[in-house]
Amino acid sequence: MAKVPRSTPAIPPSASTPSTQARPSLHKGLAVSPGIVIGRAVLLEDEIHRITRRTVQDEQAVGAELARFDKAVKDSIAELQHVFQSARRDMGDEAAKIFLVHVAMLSDRRTFLTPVTALIESERVTAEFAVSHVLGQLAAKFRASADSAFTTKVNDIDDLANRLLSHLSGRRESRLANAGPDTIVVASDLTPSLTAGLDRTKILGFATDLGGRTSHTAIVARALNIPAVVGCQDLLQAATNGATIILDGDHGTVVVNPDEAQLADYRRSIEQRRLFQLSLGDLNTLPSVTRDGTPIELVGNIEFPEQATEVLSMGGQGVGLYRTEYLYLMSKTEPTERDHFLAYKKAVEGLKGNPLTIRTVDLGADKMTQSRQDVPERNPFLGNRSIRYCLRNQPMFKLQLRAILRASALGPIKVMFPLITSTAELRRARHLLNDVMEDLAEDSIPFDPSIKVGMMVEVPSAALMADVFAHEVDFFSIGTNDLIQYTLAVDRTNERIADLYNPMHPAVIRLIRDVARVGRRRGIPVSCCGESAADLEFGLLLLGLGLRTLSVSSSAIPSLKRLVRSVSLEQCERIARQALTFDSEAAVAAYMRDQARKIIPEAFDGRSDG
Repeated sequence: MAKVPRSTPAIPPSASTPSTQARPSLHKGLAVSPGIVIGRAVLLEDEIHRITRRTVQDEQAVGAELARFDKAVKDSIAELQHVFQSARRDMGDEAAKIFLVHVAMLSDRRTFLTPVTALIESERVTAEFAVSHVLGQLAAKFRASADSAFTTKVNDIDDLANRLLSHLSGRRESRLANAGPDTIVVASDLTPSLTAGLDRTKILGFATDLGGRTSHTAIVARALNIPAVVGCQDLLQAATNGATIILDGDHGTVVVNPDEAQLADYRRSIEQRRLFQLSLGDLNTLPSVTRDGTPIELVGNIEFPEQATEVLSMGGQGVGLYRTEYLYLMSKTEPTERDHFLAYKKAVEGLKGNPLTIRTVDLGADKMTQSRQDVPERNPFLGNRSIRYCLRNQPMFKLQLRAILRASALGPIKVMFPLITSTAELRRARHLLNDVMEDLAEDSIPFDPSIKVGMMVEVPSAALMADVFAHEVDFFSIGTNDLIQYTLAVDRTNERIADLYNPMHPAVIRLIRDVARVGRRRGIPVSCCGESAADLEFGLLLLGLGLRTLSVSSSAIPSLKRLVRSVSLEQCERIARQALTFDSEAAVAAYMRDQARKIIPEAFDGRSDG
């Protein structure tokens, strides 16, 4: 089952019938922001102007072009500052920092200002052509890379090009200014600014051919609760303006020109989800306890400190995963110790005494580090990422640990190390943590000396050696996102093999079972903080495998609480034992869906997940 969307829009009457004489087409992409909507397509076929090379005749004209460029940069920076302030109100401080990154890029002399002015002066070209040429070359360099750490930066560059060229040409009207109600935007890619500026009274969602899970556009969509699917590859070619579109941001699916049966299925799904969500409202203040009296801790996954209060408002009991790498992804410069500390302080204050589990930065793979390398790694998901990156960049790592420890004096905080594969990595990380503790103690800076230290179980080696690791940590947190990826050898960001990425694979659930057994035997809490835990059937399985803490997006907490309060542990354990007898992920998934449907039939829409 898909996650319950953050919001369920009404079904637009304008999209109640399919486009005439058009066959349905199904397009798979990456689900980056949840929700299911039905609307009419508006195509944005080319976000970047095609600028013809034009030259000017004399030095005076060159000076005029330089002045125009300088003014366009200043006007763009002023505009971005205004966009930043508006975004802070709508998205929170951290997500809004995307636009400060754009300010920094416009102020960068080495990669932008100097090359543009040099081109205007040396070749006497117009400011428009110089901007288009310099930023176009930079975008092409990133676009040509096979590494998503580069390709997801392209829409930021496109955003800057659009903004500058609009100021230079005097064209300031929005391309979506005349969009009608119930619009679904279809584009090759969307820039963060355009995404943040979408009129949510008209725009229901968007789908793009390009993009990744960690692109700034995807982050903005999640922060604004706009259903979105990216990485569809061929959607723009298949869609036409005005075509009926079904956008499923839960499954990463887009249906163009759906037939009557498909529309009926999705209309039923949207309405049933709406009613189910309404029924969850009374659960917020009720305890998360099974029918036989066992408490189950439901906590939230957050990317920005402002989201901590949302977790509590949805009935969560704290934060089980704070993804701190977004402090780096939202800025062109590395965050300072003060930046870290203020973010953690805000999260602690928002939780009002409930626990906060901070994961140290999980950079690398598809997150930032490759774009800073002269020679990028050929396979960054198996390269210098996560705890490996931190241990090779100790000043950066110790700066974060220092801020975490300082914040631990303000409220209950746990620290968690990601992607641990060996005892050597864990011991080195703990050694650095102890070093920072000693430094703080010498400076008489308060911190919690008994702070709980845990590790993510995200790779098979960690799961298989859980009994060894149990002697050295206070808790385990199973990260199913990466555990599935590394167990099944499936890149979880690759839409071409998305059908192979399945949490119900027997190998995955056996590894989870074994870690849970170690936890029980050693008296160590074991949680699950992967996105799969938000699915009711997988949550049911996790309870049966022995987990007593589930950490999910805040929007999924109410439905999981309904599940918890509807079952007994004996029932969950019996279901899990049966699931472990199957030899294929398809059989496990079908069985778990059937069992979950029997327990909470109103949460399932009867529509297939394909």
